[in-house]
Amino acid sequence: MLTPLEFEKPILELEARIADLRQLAENDGLDIAEETRRLEQRIDKSLIQIYTKLTPWQRVQVARHPNRPRALDVLTRLIEDFTPLAGDRLFGEDEAIIGGIGRFRGRGVVVIGQEKGGDTASRVKRNFGMAHPEGYRKAMRLMDIAEKFSLPVVSFVDTPGAYPGIEAEERGQAEAIARCLQRGLELETPFVAAVLGEGGSGGAVAIAAADKVLMFEHAVYSVISPEGCASILWRSAEHAPDAAEALKLTAADLSRLGVVDTVVKEPIGGAHRNPEVSIDALGNAIEVALRQIETDGVDGPTLRKRRRERFLAMGG
Repeated sequence: MLTPLEFEKPILELEARIADLRQLAENDGLDIAEETRRLEQRIDKSLIQIYTKLTPWQRVQVARHPNRPRALDVLTRLIEDFTPLAGDRLFGEDEAIIGGIGRFRGRGVVVIGQEKGGDTASRVKRNFGMAHPEGYRKAMRLMDIAEKFSLPVVSFVDTPGAYPGIEAEERGQAEAIARCLQRGLELETPFVAAVLGEGGSGGAVAIAAADKVLMFEHAVYSVISPEGCASILWRSAEHAPDAAEALKLTAADLSRLGVVDTVVKEPIGGAHRNPEVSIDALGNAIEVALRQIETDGVDGPTLRKRRRERFLAMGG
């Protein structure tokens, strides 16, 4: 069952009525076809009305929905013959970053993803998608492998930010993020990044310094969370909706600003209502992006130069 968001509760009530009707029909043999059809039409109409007018803060809530497609969901559906690779060869394994080698629609790729987890146990195991330095060093190791074997890199971004704990700082969190970002900019193979849900701060951009950046329609991507921004500017997290508006963190805003290349449409009601359709649409967008890069036919040094110039030009 879907976890209801505050603004989705009227829809959840209609869905509950349909479930009740179906239970009655099963128990008493009632004909509920017409009433069910009428309620489903109301749900579709309500979803369209709500999701075409979402505020930035509501989009943040959708981006954080626990039923949205996660990196492991995308990897399972889109990547064949996946071989996971673990560890940074320096400190240890970080479960918040998943990665390895596989095949995407017949093409060999290196995959890197931030995984939040799907239930309480897995979220704790994955540290809610907040990577430690060893996670970013593992990502760099995967990028090295991609370059060595001339494989494209595909990354999936979904994190509130890098882990801010004392132990992470002791092991060089800022340095690891900076070097991972630098490694992405230096890659001489195609690099495509996709923001699935929440793209938070340097923890997100560390694995998203790509040739093409894709983003789900209701995902968010920002230098800081709305709550963090509100705590700094207004000294109160209660102003998070105002901060979300000011940060320009929605896919539409970032597309206009040139930060994101492609906005991947979600089904009406968000990707959490139909994850498989959403993942397939993302797969199509990734395929197009990789084909565009490859069609350009530029060599590795030119690809690297063009990527660096793209990011240096942002905000100019």
